[in-house]
Amino acid sequence: MRVLGAYMLAVLGGIEKPTEEDITKILDSIGEKPDGERVKLFLSQIEGKDLKDVIEAGSKKLGTIGGPSGGPAGPAEGGEGEEKKEEKKEEEEDDGGIDFSDDDE
Repeated sequence: MRVLGAYMLAVLGGIEKPTEEDITKILDSIGEKPDGERVKLFLSQIEGKDLKDVIEAGSKKLGTIGGPSGGPAGPAEGGEGEEKKEEKKEEEEDDGGIDFSDDDE
């Protein structure tokens, strides 16, 4: 992923066809030691392709995976949710025998 990011930064910086050296310089500037084999593999896979087309194809693939489905899952059965309900119920019942309602106007 870092190799891809460095490649994209190089392209944004005006280098039309970034080389292994360009990618290595960018990664070195942030203290990363790039794996030369991975950089070579990446460059061989992207060779002859337009970055915009590669990004578009990748976005389509991500779209088929799907995204998050709604909100976070609730607590498991018998989990923390029941404890909170019980605690709230206890708080409601413990009014010290005092009626705080406005029924006696």
